[in-house]
Amino acid sequence: MSPRRDVPASDEGSTHRVACHLDRLLAERRMTLVELSEQAGVSVVNLSVLKNGRARAVRFSTLTAVCDALGCQPGDLLSVVPVRSPERADSGR
Repeated sequence: MSPRRDVPASDEGSTHRVACHLDRLLAERRMTLVELSEQAGVSVVNLSVLKNGRARAVRFSTLTAVCDALGCQPGDLLSVVPVRSPERADSGR
């Protein structure tokens, strides 16, 4: 079984279940990462880390700036992926 792309592994080998929807929000607004960087005052590198699911933490100031620039709420940007039980995974076959 291949690892799920939306649930990145941390340095310790465990996984977290927080998914970032920055790519979808940018596409919906027809905005580039560079434009968001300029509007939010957050570096392109930091936004790229967030967008690609490699962030291990997000500062509230960054979250606020991104949400202000995108006109969204934190819950539009981030979500927790539900835990899939083995019974549920097998029943979907």
